[in-house]
Amino acid sequence: MAQHDNPLMDLNQALPLLGGLSATQFMRRHWHKTPLLVRHAAPGIAPLLTRTELFALADREDVESRLVMREGRRWSLRPGPLPRRALPPLSRANWTLLVQGLELHLDAAHALLSRFRFVPDARLDDLMVSYASDGGSVGPHLDSYDVFLLQVSGRRRWRYGRCVRPVLRNDVPLKMLKRFEPTESHLLGPGDMLYLPPGWAHEGTAVGSDCMTASIGFRAPTRGELARVLLERLADNVDDGPSTRYRDAAQVATAQPGAVPPTLQAFAQQALQRALAEPGAVARALGEWLTEPKPQVWFDGLHGLHEAALRAGDGLVLDRRSRMGYDEQQVFINGESFRAGGGDATLMRRLSDERALAPDEVRRLSAGARALIAEWLQAGWLHARREPPTRSA
Repeated sequence: MAQHDNPLMDLNQALPLLGGLSATQFMRRHWHKTPLLVRHAAPGIAPLLTRTELFALADREDVESRLVMREGRRWSLRPGPLPRRALPPLSRANWTLLVQGLELHLDAAHALLSRFRFVPDARLDDLMVSYASDGGSVGPHLDSYDVFLLQVSGRRRWRYGRCVRPVLRNDVPLKMLKRFEPTESHLLGPGDMLYLPPGWAHEGTAVGSDCMTASIGFRAPTRGELARVLLERLADNVDDGPSTRYRDAAQVATAQPGAVPPTLQAFAQQALQRALAEPGAVARALGEWLTEPKPQVWFDGLHGLHEAALRAGDGLVLDRRSRMGYDEQQVFINGESFRAGGGDATLMRRLSDERALAPDEVRRLSAGARALIAEWLQAGWLHARREPPTRSA
């Protein structure tokens, strides 16, 4: 077995991250079902970045950030970019800075997010950091997705409870619950973590200064959202030649011009059926959408094909911003799809699962696959790595 720095975990191994449960046990007992409080989930955890570095990220155009402030019952929300002068003094209470997608910018954040890859990448969304002064909060709210809340520094009190009929306040610029009836309350310190399934209302409040919480969130698209994005992608692949245009040579004069012609309705129905009937079309569109980079992501491509050439002894590692996946027929990377079979498919799937290939695995790729790899290197989607990595324990 080749060695990688991000090997697949043993799904039946007890994990401190999950309170001594294995990933298999956690998914069966808690995922989408019941909350889990884990003390010392990440003992000895260190902040992913300094406060100054976090503030600098919040000031960048390519980073999504928000500032939430409270004065009594009045709340305010300001979207980023947020220069340092826009942030309140550190001594001021009741404010929170939220910075999304930290895994796109920091190796340490990407490594932390990777610890949750016992859930499919197709569901794993991003790592957000919340920095709060004493009393800082975003109010009681409800998420439509699962979330892990890992305390990185300082302390935060979490109150939570099941919410059956959520009603939102209409006097605040946040999706805040009008009625909040928590049934649990826990104070979390560095290394502690709380998992909450969808539908559990919760409120986190910083207790003391320099409170930093990492939030691991998941994608949970609605049927409507999936239908919109998939139909758009399917439409891009429909043959729109002259012979596919609607024609109505048999249309007669009408005294009811407002009525939609049944022949046009049938033509529209056939257009959808044809787009959906193509073998693998929906799976391809879904895979491309799931691996589409976020809007604020761009890659630093190389200049000159000679720079993309693999040298003997090189391994490969995916760029931390790259998204990759696969199904039985195709490989998806950063919104594009490729057919793969045989040994190439096995190795491409390993690259997706482990986000790296060792030198001996790279050498086993076919000429066609190596040409594709060269294009991905050129685009900055992955990088050559000279020394073979060492598998961690």
